[in-house]
Amino acid sequence: MEQVIINGAILSANYALIALGLTLIFSIMNVLNFAHGQMFMIGGLVVYWVCTVYQMPYGVGLAAAAIGVGAVGMAMERGLFQRVMGSATREENSMLLAVGTAFLLENAALYLFGEKQRGIPPMVQGVYRIGSAFLPANRLMVFVISLLLIVVVLSFVYYTRTGRAMRALAQDRAATTLMGVDVGRISMFGFGLGAALAATAGGLLISVSGVNAGIGTAISTKAFIMIMIGGAGVIGGALLGAVVLGFAEAIGYALFPGSVTYLIIFVALIAFLLVRPQGIMGKPWG
Repeated sequence: MEQVIINGAILSANYALIALGLTLIFSIMNVLNFAHGQMFMIGGLVVYWVCTVYQMPYGVGLAAAAIGVGAVGMAMERGLFQRVMGSATREENSMLLAVGTAFLLENAALYLFGEKQRGIPPMVQGVYRIGSAFLPANRLMVFVISLLLIVVVLSFVYYTRTGRAMRALAQDRAATTLMGVDVGRISMFGFGLGAALAATAGGLLISVSGVNAGIGTAISTKAFIMIMIGGAGVIGGALLGAVVLGFAEAIGYALFPGSVTYLIIFVALIAFLLVRPQGIMGKPWG
């Protein structure tokens, strides 16, 4: 049982970074970013490239992933999504654009890096024993960094001027515009922040499980499961969804074969959505 709790806590912390980024983009832009998993994948590959090819410290690789992918996210928002949302009359157009962007990024990564699984050695060595459970020091490092980043992002969103503008934009775009907020700049920054969080999560996990060019779709699927559980566009819901999925995975992998675990999760998710389609903390749409 101790091992399940430890595994669930580590998965939850890392998943929370992914879900937090996706829900920030959705709440600010009202865009379901289907390319979110590809941001995770690119972040992991950037860390791999910086640490193995250029032999630079892991911290430099993480910073390069967050800044580089964050910049890509801002460029996508300004050059693609803002342009399409300004001219299109149907919301589906932005979702189709996100799907196309995901395909583009995934195929670009396949061309540049191939299908091979990429990973880097653990940054710290050793294993801690907690009761009957074992905790590798590298996974503890990933857990601590993930928690610190979550606290920093939440503090930014709730206690800074830009963060308050992001929350206001998520609640009422028209009223926020009338208050003189530069909506375009805040949207671009929010999209970049969400992309940077996904990239950081990928950069953290590459030292644990590695990444490959095709992992983005699976990560996007997990991200959408989390916001469906917690509630779309709700920060607290994203964190709650991450905890639920992280512990569901940990318990499932301890009791069932790997493929059965996600079969059970999907069946439970459909049953849950039939009862509460807006998620645990979301409000009914319409």
